[in-house]
Amino acid sequence: MTTAARVPVTVLTGFLGAGKTTLLRHLLTHAGGRRIAVIVNEFGSVGIDGALLRDCGIPGCEPSDIVELANGCLCCTVADEFVPAMSALLDRVPAPEHIVIETSGLALPKPLLKAFGWPGLRARTTVDGVVAVIDTAAVAAGRFADDPEAIDRERTADTAIEHDNPLAEVFDDQLLAADLVVLSKADLVDAATLAGVRAEIAAHARPGVGVVAAEAGHVAPDVLLGLTAGAEDDLDRRPSHHDGALEEHEHDDFESFVVAVPEIDALDPLLQRVHDATVAHDLLRIKGFVAVRGRPLRAVLQGVGPRTAATYDRPWRGDERREGRIVVIGRTGLDQAAIAAMLRG
Repeated sequence: MTTAARVPVTVLTGFLGAGKTTLLRHLLTHAGGRRIAVIVNEFGSVGIDGALLRDCGIPGCEPSDIVELANGCLCCTVADEFVPAMSALLDRVPAPEHIVIETSGLALPKPLLKAFGWPGLRARTTVDGVVAVIDTAAVAAGRFADDPEAIDRERTADTAIEHDNPLAEVFDDQLLAADLVVLSKADLVDAATLAGVRAEIAAHARPGVGVVAAEAGHVAPDVLLGLTAGAEDDLDRRPSHHDGALEEHEHDDFESFVVAVPEIDALDPLLQRVHDATVAHDLLRIKGFVAVRGRPLRAVLQGVGPRTAATYDRPWRGDERREGRIVVIGRTGLDQAAIAAMLRG
């Protein structure tokens, strides 16, 4: 079977809260009739991102086109979760014209790319490209952009230094696997800062990798799709911190939990509580939805570091309980009771 006959697959990677789901929703909205199927992998027990995509109301995007895998990171569950899900999509009639995989923010891309060499997938798919979504403001602040060479120099100079920095490794692996880097939330920084982040990313990415800036996930489908990278045959040019190892990693440095929030009177006080809890407990990510009294639409919360925002996405259905669900993600050892109390007020 030739490459042209294979279904192209785009792997959408990026750190926690980088804007992958926003980018994907924009892609589905402007698909132009393409039959696009989506696999969403999330960290945590409540599939907020999958629900947002299934409920998007985009013409031509059916709930059955969205497959959610929430039982573990794809790079750790290739055989048990990913390959069966891909096979089921490929067996559909008609088959998708393109498949997009939105990985969790903790996923290492390379083990996933290796899975496309499996006999059941290699003859039927090709990795059109790996798109890394980068939070421009976060990188500008240095939160997830540690310099591995600087860490190595510090290791040599001081044997007592703490070297374990899994966030930096994940960030590097995602960036070094990319065929295209999207600088999301570019409207949150000024022109000089954006230029600096663009230069920094270009310097760390592989030669020839494109870097584009985006606001609200607005990137044209023809920019994201049709890269024809054939990444499954190009693994040697995509270095990883885990090359030569077992290609396994643990997520014991992170934990997540869900906070149920009763119907609230207004959004602003909740957003302030989310901000305060994030700062007080150094949270990485908050996402979820809540019910606002007197509002027929569901409010969707997004928090990355100290930045929080809320939008209304769809009406509450008659069979739904008007109760919020907020997913909290942070480093292991969170004081869950204290955080939940702060969020509930």
